[in-house]
This record gives sequence, structure tokens and C-alpha cells, in this order.
Amino acid sequence: MNKKLKNLLLLPLLLWAGAFMAQPKPSAAQLAWHDMEFYLFMHFGPNTFTDKEWGLGTEPEDIFNPTELDCRQWCRVARAAGAKGIIITAKHHDGFCLWPSRFSKHTVRESKWKNGKGDVLKELSAACKEYGLKFGVYISPWDRNHPDYGTDKYNAVFVNMMKELFSNYGPIWELWWDGANGEGPNGKKQVYDWALFRETVKKLSPNTVIFSDVGPHIRWVGNENGEAGETNWNTLDTAGFTPGAGAPPQDTLKKGNISGRAWVPAECDVSIRPGWFYHKGEDDKVKTPEKLVELYLKSVGRGSTLLLNVPPDRRGRIHANDSASLVGFNRLLAANFVSDELINEGPVLNNVWAGKSGLDNRTEFRFSSYPDNRPVYLQFNFETPRLINCVILKEVIRYGQAVRLLNLRIEKKDGSVFYRNLTTIGHKRIITFPAVEARTITITVIDAAGDVFLYRPACYLIEGNLTEKRN
Repeated sequence: MNKKLKNLLLLPLLLWAGAFMAQPKPSAAQLAWHDMEFYLFMHFGPNTFTDKEWGLGTEPEDIFNPTELDCRQWCRVARAAGAKGIIITAKHHDGFCLWPSRFSKHTVRESKWKNGKGDVLKELSAACKEYGLKFGVYISPWDRNHPDYGTDKYNAVFVNMMKELFSNYGPIWELWWDGANGEGPNGKKQVYDWALFRETVKKLSPNTVIFSDVGPHIRWVGNENGEAGETNWNTLDTAGFTPGAGAPPQDTLKKGNISGRAWVPAECDVSIRPGWFYHKGEDDKVKTPEKLVELYLKSVGRGSTLLLNVPPDRRGRIHANDSASLVGFNRLLAANFVSDELINEGPVLNNVWAGKSGLDNRTEFRFSSYPDNRPVYLQFNFETPRLINCVILKEVIRYGQAVRLLNLRIEKKDGSVFYRNLTTIGHKRIITFPAVEARTITITVIDAAGDVFLYRPACYLIEGNLTEKRN
């Protein structure tokens, strides 16, 4: 490491954060969620056997009968893919419960699977613990089967179902609320008591992060394409909005609010197949490893997380085509993001201070233009030009999100310059471009909400066909 960097006398990091006191910041649970980056969605239930996406709630319970359910296989595939957790559709809109709920008569208990003694959630939560994966649950408040849906009684039914989940299958790292609100078997719609639902989860499991269109902890990204906005604020104004039809516009969900009052980062959900549930006719339509890398760059690489749906088949196993693509995806990431070209380079600092975090011992750079707005940049000079086509930047988001405009400038071996302006960084920003022989890399903060904190950047040469295509 550069001696200049080693010998810097630094203010305590806690004092550095003073400019951020008014900025929304993530909770410890949200910080841990950001670090998850990539995890799997599992859509599984009666729709798997009826070849539908949305069930009617009238399907006979016996239709659910996986012949070789193997949740340990799901977890092995998830681990091989590099995923860090699994979220299962415990109850989709059809109302069928993958656990023997005492508050429904439309569950695995009423099916012939394992003679009514089966419990998918029990098997999956145990398998996740065995393989070191986080366990999450999707539960739709819409219920097209329950007789109390559309009445004052149903909100209590939904609360009791959630109590069962947390009492019998915890810890639950993420709870996923779908905002869909259609008619029940009586032709009525339900007025969801979202405040009651939130308070229930807070009491049962305060460290669980809750997803919905408007949080409170994680928001929908506004599309099901797996793409975050190139401008992607982790902050959002949620006052006056509710999940579902009462959510903010989709473009707002994609970008967030630059001065949002709450920390509600975006999660990017997308399926490895055209549909969300398994359909045999889609066995040859599984996304390729290269396509999954593209989605990774447009989600994780834009400061969000990637929730990739991988639906189990009618046996209750992950299909071989899906598994092969997932393993190939992880191999591509491992092979390409392995050799950081900046690892041994010492930086030139201009109105930038550097130091080690007391929390994780990682180098942090503080960009400060106070008091006279002088240029603020961090520069790396290569003694020998390096061929690169990828730069990774990371904000130290425990202080909040500050970058509003940042310039990445790369001086090439021939003296010409490549540059890219970025509006947001967040947890991780992966910038790809046509390969250049770089002599100098300069990172300049042009506009920010206050002092900016970045982790040490990284540079790579990845396969050219993996770089993000730009219009």
C-alpha cells in the first residue's frame, strides 16, 4: 500500500458521518439485506400442477402431489448458483397453504401428498439451515378460497397465519407481501389492514425485512424484468401510499426519490423462465448463464438486489435445465470478477481522506469539498497500462446515500480519454465499457448531498460479451 495512504492521520470515522445526521440510513437488518445481493424465489403450489399462473382457489387440494419433493436439492442448487437465500410462495392468490395452517381448510393437510402429513415450509426451512441459506416467505393477502375473505374477520385470519409462520418456521429473514387485491369466493374484495400487518411482524420478528410495493423495508422495483434504474435511490417517500393499486408510479419505484424520507431500497424480481410457476412447455426457454449475468449487472450492478425465480417442477425438484444455467452463471461471475487490477495500486488523493473502518477493517475514502468547494477526486496511476473494461464502485451506505453526480475518467495509453457520468452509486455500481488500456483512473465527485464515503474501487477485464449493452 502507498506510504502516503498508510501514514494518513484521520479523524474518527464516527465524526466523518456528522454531515449525514439528517439523511435516511439503513437499519442493521437492511444493511445485511443489501449484502445478500442475490437469492432465489420459488413459486410452487397448485399452479405447478394445473399449468396456470394464477389459480382460482377452487382447485381440489389433491391436485398438489409432488412425487419427489427434495428441498435439500433446492438448497444445493442455490448454493451452487451463489445464491444466499430462498423465498418460497407459502400462500399464493389461490389461498393454498404449503403448511398445515389451522386457519384454512385449503392446505397440504387436505391433500393426498404424504397422506396429509406433509409440510413444505418445515422441510425447506430445515434445509436452508442445513446449507447455510437465509429462509424467506412470500404470503399473498389475497385469498380466492377463504370464506372470510372480504369481511372484517379476514385481517385477523391473515395475522394468525403470519403468527404460525414466525412461530413454527423462523427465523424468517424476508417477508414478501404481494399487493394484489382481487375478489374472494364471495365476490368481495378485502380492505387490508396494512398497519396491523406491519405491527404484527414488528412484534413477532423485529429483524425481519418486509417487502411490498412501498416497504416498509424493501420496495418493488416497478417491473418484473430484473432491472433497476440507472438512477437508483435507496430512499422513497411512502406517506399516502399503500401496496398494490395505491403504490407510487412504476417509474418512481424504479428510481426512488432523491430526497426521500425513508430508506426503502429496491429489490429486482425476475423469473429464469417466461412464467413464474413451472410449465413443462418452458423447459427449453430457460435464461442462459450470459443472460443471468446481464440481469445481475442491471440489478446488483445498479445498487439493488436480484431475486431470481426458479420454480420447482411437478416432482418437487429444480429442473436440470434451470440448474445448469444457474451453475453456469455462478461460474461466469467467479471466472470474471477474480483479478482486481487496482489491488496493488496506491491512490492520489485530492480533498479525499482515507482510513480503515472500525467495523469491517475495509479502506474507506471520504470525499469532502468543504469549506471552499475545491475539486474532489481520487486517482489511480498505473506504472504499466492495464487492459480493463469494468470498474466497481461502492458507497459506504451505513452513512446514507450521497452521490448525486460522479465522473469516472479513464486516460488511455494513447492519451485519449473515456469517461462516464453516474447519478447514483449506492451499495454497488458495476460500470462496464469497451476494453481500454488504462493509464490513469480518476473518480471525481461533482455533486452530493454531503460528504461521500466510498470503499476502495476495483477494476477488471471481463469477457467482452458480458459487458452491458448501451443504446
